[in-house]
Amino acid sequence: MKKIMVTGASAGAGKSTFAKELGEALNIEVYHLDTLFWKPGWIEATIDEFAEAQRKIIHYNDQWIIEGNYSNTYEIRAEYADTIVYLELPLYLCLYRVLKRWLKHRGKTRPDLGEGCPDKLDWDFIWFICSTYYPRKKKMMDRFRYFQTLGSRKNIYVLKGKKELHSFLKDIESSSTSKLQSHE
Repeated sequence: MKKIMVTGASAGAGKSTFAKELGEALNIEVYHLDTLFWKPGWIEATIDEFAEAQRKIIHYNDQWIIEGNYSNTYEIRAEYADTIVYLELPLYLCLYRVLKRWLKHRGKTRPDLGEGCPDKLDWDFIWFICSTYYPRKKKMMDRFRYFQTLGSRKNIYVLKGKKELHSFLKDIESSSTSKLQSHE
């Protein structure tokens, strides 16, 4: 587990927080796609700029955790990832978390957003979350089935609740601690 994608069913699924905790447990740098995509003032990077930024991370690092969805560049990350962690929390929880996150960071730029992009929430974003949630779930399951038909050696984890997320992280931390102790 050295090249890891963290994706989710929606904004608010907990991708950024989970990736940060996973990165700490494994001592692997975390890259947030939002920081690569959004330029100051909520200006979008071109698809070429965005794709190239991801390729640089993938090609110049032996280990990485890349967090975010962005289906238009999914294949760039998926090709090189040895592990995919997909967070599928319920839609109502994702919406609640997006609202809670906005209230906490209103007017400030979160560490997982592009510099100069203060957190914002509007009806378009809420509609985007609601309208893409179920199609994204179906698309991800189709992708995972596709990997299986290829005989892919990717480890795929679908975590569907807070308990599963915490259990996964606890197992990783225990495994990492065991490895450290055996090398001492």
